[in-house]
Amino acid sequence: MSKYYQPEIETMDREELRKLQNDKFLATFKRVYENVEYYRNLCDEKGIKPDDIKSIDDLHLLPFITKDDLRECYPDGLLACPRSECVRIHSTSGTTGKRVVAFYTQNDIDLWEDCCARALTAAGADSSDTVQICYGYGLFTGGLGLHGGAQKIQALALPMSSGNTERQIQFMSDLGSTVLCCTPSYAEYLGEIMKEQNLNETSKLKAGIFGAEAWTQEMREGIEKSLGIKAYDIYGLTELSGPGVSFECEEQKGMHINEDHFIAEIINPDTGEVLPMGEKGELVFTSIDKEAFPLIRYRTKDICVLDDTPCSCGRTFIRMAKPMGRSDDMLIIRGVNVFPSQIEAVLIQEGYGSNYQIIVSREHHSDKLDLYVEMNPDTVIDTVKGISAKEKELVGKLKIMLGIVVAVHLTPPKTIERNVAGGKIQRVIDNRNLY
Repeated sequence: MSKYYQPEIETMDREELRKLQNDKFLATFKRVYENVEYYRNLCDEKGIKPDDIKSIDDLHLLPFITKDDLRECYPDGLLACPRSECVRIHSTSGTTGKRVVAFYTQNDIDLWEDCCARALTAAGADSSDTVQICYGYGLFTGGLGLHGGAQKIQALALPMSSGNTERQIQFMSDLGSTVLCCTPSYAEYLGEIMKEQNLNETSKLKAGIFGAEAWTQEMREGIEKSLGIKAYDIYGLTELSGPGVSFECEEQKGMHINEDHFIAEIINPDTGEVLPMGEKGELVFTSIDKEAFPLIRYRTKDICVLDDTPCSCGRTFIRMAKPMGRSDDMLIIRGVNVFPSQIEAVLIQEGYGSNYQIIVSREHHSDKLDLYVEMNPDTVIDTVKGISAKEKELVGKLKIMLGIVVAVHLTPPKTIERNVAGGKIQRVIDNRNLY
């Protein structure tokens, strides 16, 4: 079993790696400036020209890209190459219905799959393994990213996608799956079902790669115990490529960032000031060799810490801690990005007021989102059947917007907390204790 997928890169001398980053960054910035009018205008507003940027030491001079910019440029305003050169898109939800659409050339996909292959190899996988991929396929990046990575290491890939637990367990048993890729909450659920069916003793699973939602150290320990595996974390964003931006090694002391493809910064989320290594702040990424959709200084809104101390695994890439929260109000529900503003937009569109409350919980190893909404005083429904019909109608509208099912509860007027003190009212209560 190989310890590294690309040892010449993963263990590269830091000075050599910095030179590689520098060359890639300068070429990418020049190409983005010349080909992406929107970003060129952002730079021009700050009085920045390509000749002003001499090295990655000047990265802090460049403007940030945010979700708002992606929404404004929907669908292809940030493309840095002709659409005819793109071979795939992936997408994630936006804050007001407009989705984030990320484009990929074939080279972008190859590099992304290399990143996922590194993660699989770090988890102990090789060509002798059967990798069961239970992330969703389609517009979601999870499934296809790990699928491509498994094929890169010549492992047998099982493209199971999400759901259908009975079939998941059957294939896992019949084909002797050794590596499991899914959300951590689904891994918890699989462990519970397998225990009920007395299948743990016959399982050949040895490792799992889990991401797309927040999970705690306690969850990791529970998954490792129930499935009899070692559980590895993986991090990614559709805006950057997908899973594989960073990954855990066997030391499990932070996720190694694939620095030959991404430059990471930590900033003060309020001022934008770059913070020293080891300080907690908002994570910012720059893609330095993507062809179709290279984002420069993209604000992830994830709060974490970077660590550049040497890792005993031998990789020289810096590590990022597990995200400790968000600098915005985004929720991740079963791997889907959900913004309260999306929910509010649907409520207003359907004639409801702004008095609502969102409660997030985790039941039976799965996220649940309950929405409590006050009925309009002018249109109060006084029958159980009528209320149920209106709740179902709102469930359907929200599913179209969010892509997930929300449990809607209509309540009588004036039953939800008001902002009587003038401060910030708590619209969202997250009871999952994930950070």
